[in-house]
Amino acid sequence: MRFAKILVVNRLSQYTRDAVRYGGMLATCFQADLLVLRVISNPVDQEALNAPSLFIKGEKYKTISSIEEQPREDLERVIREEVPTTLSVTGLVTDRDPLPEITRIVREEKVDLLVVLAHEQSRLENLLFPDNHGLIRTLPCSILLMKHEPRPVG
Repeated sequence: MRFAKILVVNRLSQYTRDAVRYGGMLATCFQADLLVLRVISNPVDQEALNAPSLFIKGEKYKTISSIEEQPREDLERVIREEVPTTLSVTGLVTDRDPLPEITRIVREEKVDLLVVLAHEQSRLENLLFPDNHGLIRTLPCSILLMKHEPRPVG
């Protein structure tokens, strides 16, 4: 099997760097293009942006543009630190519903392999991200589910 385009989904997890790194290694092995999708939520109510008294003393006053830029900067840093510079990498950021957005990107970009962390059972992640069963049932590409701490079988 040949993978020409690999998509890694980058989530709110400390293990996301591993997924990006492994996606980069797979893209290198298959000489594939790598796409890294940063899925974000909007935890800050936009009305709070105009209320400086809500911020901790000494914290930089946030604007809509600075809040929107932070996930892109974080993604670019992870890509720079975890992916070989010889790869063709496209960083994407979305705040849309993850399952339809991932499905759209897979179809439009003709992705052959999706690399995603195995679903954690935290309540926050359950609220922000679809379960992996939804991805498995709907996507027309191969999927690599990564456990953050592989354990021996048996």
